[in-house]
Amino acid sequence: MSGGAGTRLWPLSRALFPKQFHCLSGEHTLLQQTLRRLDGLALAAPMVVCNQEHRFLVAEQLREIGVQQAVILLEPAGRNTAPAAALAAVQAMADGADPVLLVLPADQMIENEAALHAAIQAGMQAAAQGRLVTFGIVARTPETGFGYISRRPQALEGMPQVFPVESFVEKPDLARAQAWVASGRYYWNSGIFMFRASRYLAELERFSPAIVQACRAAVAAATADLDFIRVDAAAFHSCPSDSIDYAVMEKTADAVVIPLDAGWSDVGSWSALWDVSARDEQENVLRGDVLALDVHGCYVHATGKRLITALGVDDLVIVDTDDALLVASRHRVQEVKTLVGQLKAGQRAQTETHRKVYRPWGYYDFIDQGERHQAKRIVLRPGARLSLQKHQHRAEHWIVVRGIALVTRGEETFTLAENESTYIPPGTVHCLENTGAIPLEMIEVQSGSYLGEDDIVRLEDRYGRQ
Repeated sequence: MSGGAGTRLWPLSRALFPKQFHCLSGEHTLLQQTLRRLDGLALAAPMVVCNQEHRFLVAEQLREIGVQQAVILLEPAGRNTAPAAALAAVQAMADGADPVLLVLPADQMIENEAALHAAIQAGMQAAAQGRLVTFGIVARTPETGFGYISRRPQALEGMPQVFPVESFVEKPDLARAQAWVASGRYYWNSGIFMFRASRYLAELERFSPAIVQACRAAVAAATADLDFIRVDAAAFHSCPSDSIDYAVMEKTADAVVIPLDAGWSDVGSWSALWDVSARDEQENVLRGDVLALDVHGCYVHATGKRLITALGVDDLVIVDTDDALLVASRHRVQEVKTLVGQLKAGQRAQTETHRKVYRPWGYYDFIDQGERHQAKRIVLRPGARLSLQKHQHRAEHWIVVRGIALVTRGEETFTLAENESTYIPPGTVHCLENTGAIPLEMIEVQSGSYLGEDDIVRLEDRYGRQ
């Protein structure tokens, strides 16, 4: 499940490029880590349920780690985890099969893959027998920011790792959290599940029939879009929003929990990321071009080209991107979500996207912007091609910095090498393609009375965009 927005990790995580697509630890993104940690298990090709706006990000990140056979289901709107799992279950049964589904959020970190594999194997046996399995994180500290799962004292017969669920409980106060952790029968709620597709749909239909009806209709009317499956928007928009926990697991009599002690983190905030990251002798996490003097207990993340310096501060989170800077107390980072809400109310673009914007052909990065001009750095992957298009209100000037560009301009087709340029007048049909073996890098200078991205009339597009 890869539909979250990760607003508490703003300004790095944004609506069109949320946290699961970022490298927060190591060289792979959270989505890629989620898939790679399953290596060695006998599983079918993965299915990714994601927002339709993220489809090319998902496809590219799967390609980068060699995943070729994934099914990518596109949600036209976010409806929480219960409908996402229902879409996957209906799709998984489309050919008459009834597989066991391992349902994983794409935005978590797990250090001990062997422990995860052992828990999954235990879950497979229980799920095959009709149980609805969740995985409870062994609680080491009395966290008040997590929901908890309590288990019954006795494990299932023949399955010593599998316990019937007693209850799901909301985030506690500190005293209750301390008592729960001391009892040894309460676990943090991981949001990881395992169940046979038909059993999940049967229980969901029993407790939330409107979700099943909407998801069945959405998959029945789905259409193929390149390598994606686009579920029907009208049917899915009618679907109620609910979590797997609330819709099914808290109500079913067949819920079981498997303890999971695997170095888990939901990376839900900057302080959570500080907790799981390697720290220096001053308890700092410093990423990027950072110089810190007499600094203690801080998380400093420089993502742009600027040097970040800090002097004589404690317990801060400092995150710098190309177009936004966050400075916050490490103990108040849960409130970043409130900050993002205020930015959204003010219709600030920094909540939606970064200065660097990813497209199916590569990306562009805003360099400069004024009243009647803007400049972008455009990078096309080898073999990639922009749509055949025209603009009503703007002219474009292209300068090739690296690589070879194949340009269509009106009735002409020609190549541009490094340090060569061309001009595209308003209303002229044009296209750009990288036929070379290296990324094509170019500078685009736009000028005109209107420079919005919606001033594009696409005449032909290999990526199926309108």
